[in-house]
Amino acid sequence: MRKLLVSLAILGSWAALSAQQVAYEEYDLDNGLHVILHQDNAAPVVVTSVMYHVGSKDENPEKTGFAHFFEHLLFEGSENIARGDFFKIVTSNGGYNNANTTQDRTYYYELFPSNNLELGLWLESERLLHPIINQIGVDTQKEVVQEERRLRVDNAPYGRLIENMFKNMFTNHPYRWSVIGSLEHLASASLEDFQDFNQQYYVPNNAVLVVAGDFEMAEAKKLVSAYFAPIPKGADIVKKTYAEDPIEGPIHAQFEDPNIQIPLVLLGYRTPGQAEKDAYVLNMISSYLSDGESSVLQKKLVDQKRMALQIFAFNYSLEDYGAYLLGGLPLGENSMDDLVKEIDEEIEKLKTDLISERDYQKLQNQFENSFVNSNSSVEGIANSLARNYMLFGNTDLINTEIDIYRSITREDIREVARKYLNAGQRVELNYIPKQN
Repeated sequence: MRKLLVSLAILGSWAALSAQQVAYEEYDLDNGLHVILHQDNAAPVVVTSVMYHVGSKDENPEKTGFAHFFEHLLFEGSENIARGDFFKIVTSNGGYNNANTTQDRTYYYELFPSNNLELGLWLESERLLHPIINQIGVDTQKEVVQEERRLRVDNAPYGRLIENMFKNMFTNHPYRWSVIGSLEHLASASLEDFQDFNQQYYVPNNAVLVVAGDFEMAEAKKLVSAYFAPIPKGADIVKKTYAEDPIEGPIHAQFEDPNIQIPLVLLGYRTPGQAEKDAYVLNMISSYLSDGESSVLQKKLVDQKRMALQIFAFNYSLEDYGAYLLGGLPLGENSMDDLVKEIDEEIEKLKTDLISERDYQKLQNQFENSFVNSNSSVEGIANSLARNYMLFGNTDLINTEIDIYRSITREDIREVARKYLNAGQRVELNYIPKQN
């Protein structure tokens, strides 16, 4: 009976996933703007979003922080939107909006009641066609970003953890500096520097527009054409490539943080870009090691041996490379070396033995649930469509990505662990309290 119930549950899960097909239409305007439309009339809301293929990796090493800075600057206003009115327009029409920046892209979006589709399209077209980049806006946002760095990075406990890991992991690639960049670089940058950055990267041929939610397809196409087709195409953008030599280590690094009392040890392995199948396998390894109360490291080091206050593993997956990160906070008299020894023991088991069938099925269930949840809202769908097109070159991953996880075997997990999770190929960062 138990086997029957399990089989029915699995069949039900597969049926649900099979039914969850996200329909969309995509095309290009003459100016190079890629357009993706997803119609879903289940709820009276609509998302308009634009993702630009520009992140911190596209910056001049002497002028870092520009991509994130523009995330703020382009809310200043336009030729037709008064300074400071962007957010007022959104909220007064029952919507909300936000933006975020990574190493690889910058994303802007609005969610409105569906009768405001045209308003959302107009706002994003204004950001692209009529931005005002003047000295008062630049000076204002310099202060905003400076305060953000102080609050979220410089004065936040463990706020410089990833920054210090990446600067030791990468020597050539721009991933070596943080997304928020250098305050000194931003402070010394001229108005012309910002105007040049806008002209180079904020062009339709470097962007994807996604409309998702409650709308009529013919009307949406008409409005998209009206607001975005007149925008001139920008110059062709040639993306630079950077090769990193293999890590010959381990590389030992240390950083003293005045904002912490408990040390943290972080192990970092350079891994392939997010579109590679190995990156998906590493995502599964992360879940196996530290996702949830029953995960290997959580159960062993936090619950049973009480050696760690917290333990974690995650694949920091990016377009060109990834960083597989393992770490924890030692508890009591246990040292960072003690934690590393225990972590290495579990990594060696992964490299030697196949995980159990039970653990393997658990991972499959976890990723099927995650796949369903990621596309459970129009905001999530809009983000996935833009991301899959721009960073993976495959919009239909929104429907097929789960097949990649289903194709991963226990043998794949063992081989990927052997390939990347080696002590001689990592950065070992001791992140410790600053001594007075």
